[in-house]
Order: sequence, then C-alpha cells, then structure tokens
Amino acid sequence: MKKTFFLLLSISMLITSCKYSKGDVVVYSAPDGEALNEKYNVAVNGMNVPVYNTRICTEDIQGRHRAGIVAQADSAYDIAGFASFDLKKGPAKVSITVNELIASAKILPTSFGTIPTIKGKTLTFEADKPQHITVEINGDHIRSLHLFVNPEEKDIPDPKDPNVIYFGPGIHEITSVPVGDNQTVYIAGGAIVRGVLEENQTSRGKASFVLRGKNITFRGRGIFDQGAISRVTGRQSMNVTVDGFYLEGVILCNSSLWTVSLRDCNDVHIDNIKLFGHRANADGIDITSSIDVLVENCFLRTWDDLIVVKTLRGVTQDARHIHVRKCVLFNEIAHALSIGAELTRDVEDVLFEDCDIIGDHGREWTLRVYHTDAATVKNVRFENIRIEESVQFASLWINSAVWTSDTARGHIEDVVFRNITVNNNGYQLHRDFEFLGYDKDHAIKNVLIDNVVINGRKITREDIKINPRIGSREAKEGIAMNEFVYNVNVK
Repeated sequence: MKKTFFLLLSISMLITSCKYSKGDVVVYSAPDGEALNEKYNVAVNGMNVPVYNTRICTEDIQGRHRAGIVAQADSAYDIAGFASFDLKKGPAKVSITVNELIASAKILPTSFGTIPTIKGKTLTFEADKPQHITVEINGDHIRSLHLFVNPEEKDIPDPKDPNVIYFGPGIHEITSVPVGDNQTVYIAGGAIVRGVLEENQTSRGKASFVLRGKNITFRGRGIFDQGAISRVTGRQSMNVTVDGFYLEGVILCNSSLWTVSLRDCNDVHIDNIKLFGHRANADGIDITSSIDVLVENCFLRTWDDLIVVKTLRGVTQDARHIHVRKCVLFNEIAHALSIGAELTRDVEDVLFEDCDIIGDHGREWTLRVYHTDAATVKNVRFENIRIEESVQFASLWINSAVWTSDTARGHIEDVVFRNITVNNNGYQLHRDFEFLGYDKDHAIKNVLIDNVVINGRKITREDIKINPRIGSREAKEGIAMNEFVYNVNVK
C-alpha cells in the first residue's frame, strides 16, 4: 500500500514538473546596479523574476492634487512594483511572496477569473496566456504589484543593422534621440534606457525620442525611464509624427510630460506597451489629429489622462478611425478613456471597446467627451467595458475652460454607451451620467445608452442628469437647459 502511495506521489510530482517547464517562459535579468523592489519576490516556473520599482501617485489625495499646480512635483509619489516575462507556452505557474502574512489577495481585472492559492506569505496562480494583471495584497491598492505576461518575442532586430538603434541589456543614458524613415528603436529585455538632460539644459518642450518620417518601429521588452527629468525642465518621452508607426512591448515610466505623443500621424499600431506616469501632465497615450490608429493589449496607470484623443491648434488634420481595445487601465486623477479637451478640428469614428478599468480614484470622469472648442465630435462608441471602480462614470460636456482656444463652441453627435458594467464593491460612485450642452446651436445630439449596469442596477432615463449646471444668463432668461441635449435613448 505504501509503495503504491509513493509511486502515485512520484507520478504526480513528475506530471506537475512537466506541466511547468522553465523552457516555456523567458525571464530577463535585471541590469547590474539597479535597485529592485523589496516588498515582492516573484517566480515563474521556478525561475526568479526581477521586480522593479516604479513611481505612482501618492495615497494622499491632496498630495495628488498639489502635483497639478506645483511646477516641481516629484515629491508627491509612492512606489509600486512591476515584473515581466514572456510566455512561450502556457500555463505558467506564478508564485508571489511578500514579507507579511497574506490575509487577502485580489487579482485584477476580475474578468480574467484568476483565483490565487494563498499559503502563509505566498500566493500562487496560473497564467495561461499573455495578459496584464495587478495583484493587491492585504487591501493595498496603491503599492500593488503589476505583472506583465508578454507573448513570445519574435524577429528580434539585428544590432548590426544600420537602421536599428539598439539598446542591449544594461543601463543606458540618452538626451534626445532623432529617429527617421525606416528605422527601428529596440530596447532589449534587461535594458533600462534613462532620459537625462544635457548639462545646464533647462528648455522645455523637447522629447527624449523624436520620431519623424515613415515606417518607424519602437519595440522591445526593456524599460524607458524619465524619472531623472523633473517637471520644471520636463519633456515628453516620445514625440511622434510618423506615417506607419509601430510601438510594441516596451515599459515606459515616469515621464514629466505626455508619454506617448502622437501628432499628425497616419497608420499607427500600438500593442502591448506598459506605461506608468505619476506626475501632472504625464498623460499615457495622446492621439492628436491622427488617422487610422489601433491601440490594443496595453496597460496604463497614470496621474493624468490615460488614453485620450485631441486635435490641438496648429495641427494639419482631423482625428478619424481610432480604435482602442483590450487594454487594462488604472486611473489616478483624470480620465481613463476620453476625447478632449483641446478639440479645434473634427473628431470622427472613435471606438473604445473590451477594456478593463481596474481602478479610478480621480476627480474627473471615467469615460468622457470633454469639448472646450469649436469642432464637431461624432460617431463615438464606448462598448463592452468593465469598470471595477469609478468616482464619476460618464460625461458629455460642451463649454469653455482653461484649455479653450476657439471663440465658438462645438458639437457632440452620435454617441453610444453599450454593454458597460460598473461594480464598485463598496467604493462610492458620486455621479453616473452628466450631459452638458452649451446652447441650442451647440448641442449634444443622438445618445444611446444600451445595457449599462451600475452596481447591479440597469440605468434608466431618470438616472441621466442633463445640463444640471445653470449659468447666470440662462437663469436670467429662463432658458430650459435640457433643450441643449437632444434625443437621448436608454435601453
């Protein structure tokens, strides 16, 4: 009987060891000298995975708000951890150990259905496909662990190719790198590229990578970090004006201004990037006056807007045919998925779909069209979106603000909110819908709300707040503000 038991145990252990093979994953060593995170220890299929530190917004809400008005706001941050590996074949066994007993653990997005096994100070679970997950242990949603499971990397560029700007494993420093036609920037796994300023340089408005031309690629499994550049001498991580741009795989941290700034681009594909921004104006992806843009499979956690569409003054084209899908978003202050504020040229055909918003602790709206100028915004869809936390859910807004540059106001037409769930799990939702038209000639028209469920209750027409703020002119003239919003249908 004992022989049978030990035989079965040996077979079971053999099957388990075969199921989780080190050859099924790729782990990149951290560069020498890089200080790693001390809270989390991560292993995959028995291999240690380095956990890096990244700055994130402070837990102090007032501290976050101060970051928006203080020129040098680098003191207002906390530290989270992130780790990354490539999955060649699944499933992989992930093990996370911390320095305290684990009483509770949450793996986000909950839509992934990942349930960990907890034993003492360690939790384990399986990852069977590429995905971006966030692990909250003992209720700590600020200093969480972000784990990025990448697809296997293929067709790695040749570092000897003259059209390749290659950063191999190790730590590199750059000031400003120009990238032109048919070039590739490659940051290898195990590489950290740090943006720095030249000696005595104080000018703002430049970028660490300036991409101009046609058919440009920026990719890899490494890290680009702008933490050495303060807001007062700030610059964008990458400034992009390209026809045919592909951005894939890299981890972007600590930008002092917009992180990925697209402007007058055509034919853009952004896939599987991971992005952290803890400072004011450190937007995630700004899609400005660009046409035919696909953003997918990304993770973003920022102080300011996560993914936003704009048409700034001085651009050469409208914004059209923009598709954002399958992203995981963690919103700290501003908007998660939005259009605006600066909209001086038309925006048409924007689809935000199949995204998970795992946290929204901000002062703005989770989903929004924020219109402060004169353009027409039409055919915008928010569909199949899962929201774990939201302070203010959705807003369509036409008025003037500090960003206004046009003298006239614009229009918002043909907007759909479909198949959206908000499950706050105790987090307080202050407002659900707000629609604010400007006047009868600058109005919101044709809005469909189809199967939107907030905290288990399906939204009805009575839940929609239309033009709740009455200005002095309207009040004096007795104008009915709901005349500025037309044809709102709820299903």
